[in-house]
Amino acid sequence: MEIKTILGDITKIECDAIVNAANTSLLGGGGVDGAIHRAAGPQLLEECRKLHGCDTGQAKITKGYRLPAKYVIHTPGPIWQGGNHGEAQLLADSYRSCMELAEAHGCAVVAFPSISTGVYHFPLDQASRIAVETLREFSAHAKAVREVLLVAFDAGTKEYYDRALASIGDAAAAPHSAALR
Repeated sequence: MEIKTILGDITKIECDAIVNAANTSLLGGGGVDGAIHRAAGPQLLEECRKLHGCDTGQAKITKGYRLPAKYVIHTPGPIWQGGNHGEAQLLADSYRSCMELAEAHGCAVVAFPSISTGVYHFPLDQASRIAVETLREFSAHAKAVREVLLVAFDAGTKEYYDRALASIGDAAAAPHSAALR
């Protein structure tokens, strides 16, 4: 499984599944969550209402509707509370839960935003490392997923993910410099 970083808008990525950094209600919000709901259209909200929310660190899947992705995998990441409330484990659980759903639905290419680093204030340096480490661990037994795109909306975020990939030091995880707009 290859991991790449991409600078761009996750709602425009053509892939099997995009991950939504959702809140626990799954009913839309700000940032990535709001952008995904707007781009997918009102049917996404209708389907999300039937899911009755999602616990932090878990994930649920819906259709992509008007998005170029077939599926949206929704995961509420942890809210940063100083680092002593299990935030790191919950963030790793979010990535792992998303990958398990992607595998179960035969997704070959999955795009992730930077989970919990916006309004949830998870420090970007720690979040990027947790994301890359969790995805590298999962890659050892991934069968369907062959490519993960870490989609950064800004150059600063992309730089943190590039650094995390380089520090892990796996040739399959070498940073890929690309931009999508």
